[in-house]
Amino acid sequence: MDIILIPGLWLDASSWDDVIPALEQAGHRVHPLTMPGLGEPAAVSADIGIADWVAAAVAAVDAVEGDVVVVGHSGGGNVAWGVADARPDRVARVVFVDTVPPPPGNGISEFEIVDGVVPFPGWDFFPDEDIHDLDEETRARTAPLTSSIPARVPTDGISLTDPARYRVPVTLLMGDLDQPTFEGMIDRWGPFAAEYRAIEDAEVLRIGSAHWPQFTVPERLGRMLTAAIRR
Repeated sequence: MDIILIPGLWLDASSWDDVIPALEQAGHRVHPLTMPGLGEPAAVSADIGIADWVAAAVAAVDAVEGDVVVVGHSGGGNVAWGVADARPDRVARVVFVDTVPPPPGNGISEFEIVDGVVPFPGWDFFPDEDIHDLDEETRARTAPLTSSIPARVPTDGISLTDPARYRVPVTLLMGDLDQPTFEGMIDRWGPFAAEYRAIEDAEVLRIGSAHWPQFTVPERLGRMLTAAIRR
């Protein structure tokens, strides 16, 4: 199986490096992506939005033959769901890593824009629930791997138009939420609940991590991705 790995905000293809071995050992062909405009100044990246990120990931799907599994971490989950919407007949499964399928028109989030781009705000920006397992060594090692993203990417609403996306099987690998806990929460999330409930085949599995398991428990994440792909 060809696996398209989409990183979260501020990260490039190398953020999957410690996860890839488990997938390759299981016989999969792995395609980690670096999204357009990453690290580029506003003069280069100002016109790049979430639709361009989706288009780049769709191009990766179109570059291989047969079915694919699309994996998206955090903000990359929006991109992954956009791919399922664009190519529902090619995507065998979408795996969301500590994020959920977005409803149409939803943006990723809002962060401070500096010099026309959105820089990584630093680990201390995030709540403890997102970073509690990032020790000082891991923070020091991974912060230099981050780059700015185009200002439009986290604020553009995503276009989702094909209801066939709901027939694509979905696995949510959530940091600290199992299925019963997630099911008890999602109905409070407005349009996110409607999008999730419309999916015909969705499962939620707990990783046992904070928000960046590719850095803190990469081998475990690799095993869980492999298991999800086999379903």
